Amino acid sequence: MNPTSLFTPDPLDRNRFPKDEWRLRETRHDAADLGRTETLFAVGNGYLGMRGNVEEGRDSHSHGTFINGFHETWPIRHAEEAYGFARVGQTIVNVPDAKIMRLYVDDEPLLLTVADLHSYERSLDFRDGVLSRDLVWQTPSGKRVQVRTRRMVSFAERHLAVMTYELTMLDADAPVVLSSQILNRQDGQDEYHVRAAAMGEGFDPRKSETLTARVLEPKTHWGSEGRYVMSYRAAASGMTLAVAADHAIETDNAYEELSLVEEDLAKHVYRIDAKQGQTVRITKVVTYHSSRGVPARELADRCRRTLDRAEAAGVDRLFADQRAWLDDFWARSDVEVPGQPDLQQAIRWNLFQLAQATARAEGNGIAAKGLTGSGYSGHYFWDTEVYVLPFLTYTSPRIARNALRFRYTMLDAARRRAAELNQNGALFPWRTINGEEASAYYAAGTAQYHIDADIAHAVRQYVAATGDDDFLAREAVDILVETARMWADLGFWRGTNGDASFHIHGVTGPDEYTTVVNDNLFTNVMARANLRGAVEAVDRLAHEHPAEHAALVARLHLTQDELDEWAHAAERMHIPFDERLGIHPQDANFLEKELWDLANTDPAKRPLLLYYHPLVIYRFQVLKQADVVLALFLQGDQFTAEEKLADFDYYDPLTTGDSTLSGVVQSIVASEVGYQELALRYFTSALYVDLADLHHNTADGVHVASAGGVWSALACGFGGMRDHEGVVSLDPRLPEVWDGLTFRLTLRGSRVRVDVRHTELRLTVEEGDAADLVVRGEPVKVTAGDPVVLPLAPAPRLIGTPTVRDIEGTRRADGTLMTASVPDHPTVLTPPPVSHD
Repeated sequence: MNPTSLFTPDPLDRNRFPKDEWRLRETRHDAADLGRTETLFAVGNGYLGMRGNVEEGRDSHSHGTFINGFHETWPIRHAEEAYGFARVGQTIVNVPDAKIMRLYVDDEPLLLTVADLHSYERSLDFRDGVLSRDLVWQTPSGKRVQVRTRRMVSFAERHLAVMTYELTMLDADAPVVLSSQILNRQDGQDEYHVRAAAMGEGFDPRKSETLTARVLEPKTHWGSEGRYVMSYRAAASGMTLAVAADHAIETDNAYEELSLVEEDLAKHVYRIDAKQGQTVRITKVVTYHSSRGVPARELADRCRRTLDRAEAAGVDRLFADQRAWLDDFWARSDVEVPGQPDLQQAIRWNLFQLAQATARAEGNGIAAKGLTGSGYSGHYFWDTEVYVLPFLTYTSPRIARNALRFRYTMLDAARRRAAELNQNGALFPWRTINGEEASAYYAAGTAQYHIDADIAHAVRQYVAATGDDDFLAREAVDILVETARMWADLGFWRGTNGDASFHIHGVTGPDEYTTVVNDNLFTNVMARANLRGAVEAVDRLAHEHPAEHAALVARLHLTQDELDEWAHAAERMHIPFDERLGIHPQDANFLEKELWDLANTDPAKRPLLLYYHPLVIYRFQVLKQADVVLALFLQGDQFTAEEKLADFDYYDPLTTGDSTLSGVVQSIVASEVGYQELALRYFTSALYVDLADLHHNTADGVHVASAGGVWSALACGFGGMRDHEGVVSLDPRLPEVWDGLTFRLTLRGSRVRVDVRHTELRLTVEEGDAADLVVRGEPVKVTAGDPVVLPLAPAPRLIGTPTVRDIEGTRRADGTLMTASVPDHPTVLTPPPVSHD
């Protein structure tokens, strides 16, 4: 892969998006990329998310307000049925939209795509979590109106959002109408019942092609004195929802209020005699509550209580609480790259997205797109455990615990799924919202059994970093045991006497361009860690918490024979290695294929899965994303430095990066083995994947896993942080063009600031008592009030990048030569038209 093709040093238009280390600012409205900017300027808190749609409503690519876990179900219809295929699909629902505040001056509507705007700025502030907009509009009659808006989804109050709409007539009086609405856009229609809306695509992300009937069934609607409450029930899933809003106006102008409330629309209208220079401010406080089964009327009561509490606190207090929450977040989580304002802005935008996707997800998972769009139907994947959990574990361990507890609540469903696939233990679904498998394509979905080991890895990482033995004993150990049971049952022994080895066949690894293979290296290495981790956790409970151990044995009917079997399987796990090439084959047959020549592949035919049939791709050595290389990172203590370099040199030229999950991993391992310039290029492409829309799908929502990977690339790549078996080590690889790097790690209750410079490393305890680390092989203890400064010698550096030409012409174990090529698209001959003369 050529990562330079994915980015320029600063791929943003800085006239439109100026550099600002604490805000994403937009100085020009552009209808050409509404989908992208709606995602970039979305606000959320992990429970409630609102796309960055304009307040006035009509100018949109796709309207979106989402509640984590609130979904509809539908029957999956397979072209060809087979036993064990997923039967019920799950799709996140676009809930009623409370963002709408329409403005009319002299009965002329404000529509940004056609408005005469004298000035415009929109900004998302990472410090106070508020989306603001300030514009001056000249109406068709020549009157100038200043409009200022704010939108906030509260981190402090999980169910609450606050919006303000402020307008001032600058040079003339005018009749003004402001219509504040809660609108349920049903079945892909806008409020005018037009499936192709007047502005934008008219696409509603709630509307899936399989949802042909009404989704949200109205239950109650009520309004009085500026407060409106509406409730619904999802037709098939049975989930319930209520939304409510309060309104208040501040103005010296004369005005009147009108109201309307129906099943799918609540409208509070202010008619104002606006005088020049006199400001009108409308405040709208909104709340959402949802449930898997609580009656809708009870949720409506909860909405009323939330609004009453917000009214008592006051809007100023709500904004102050938001700032306080984020002050604490940044104290734990900020990553600083001095002297790089463009990168700093992008880094903080990515970290802020992680907060918006996870902070108040309590009781739910973390969707691949967070709550910024409908991409992947709102499903949860392994993305959470491998890419997002490390950030949470080392900066916000309470949020990490919530995410792992959600997996624990899915354990019974995972047991049922394992039984359906003829396995013992538990098999977590590849993609899901409610715990049931929703992947309709088994080869690149269900066959990715490695999700069990990924979850187990995240569990062990969290427990080691936090010392949370309570979570381990009561819940986490159950995950470790049941996933170990699955691996022990899935694998099998091959060989004789003392030479027998443990194999795992018929699985798909992280690379979805190679499916249903035998002995996938990533899967085997991670399964080995899963088996070992289960044995170690049970033994630890036996020695340190005997009562909890006894409860575990009784609860799961655990035997010593099982533990012995897991330990033996882990010890004898088959780890593929090719002696001739000196690399780890991605799977048992990977090296038998020919090489795909990515360097000579037409860039217009990327990603490959959109231009080549899967069977064509499967016949080549080509990767959608890092597979072996990801194993080198997650289980780095199981490989030598020489093996890591050889594996990276082999697989990097074969990796397309068609998945946004890949670049961050390639950056981390490139940094470790010495390709510093390549590591920085991969990092930069990952950093801007959404901001610059490098994969042309930012409109579908933020790539949350990539955002998590940005933190890992900083802390684990350039910062050189590793955590193997609870031993946290640092071996920095600071890019030559950077002056420094600062990040934080929370380890067993102590927060350590890590300051990396070219010639020294400084460790400071910012909170707590002390922490133990290893720096380039030497143990270091850092205590509060006594920073440690260590000299750093230059890290190894390799010039250039690996290419497929370095591989082409080498010989396989059977002596055959490897060749590289690009599958041709044959010319399809169209017969001449038949003459009817």
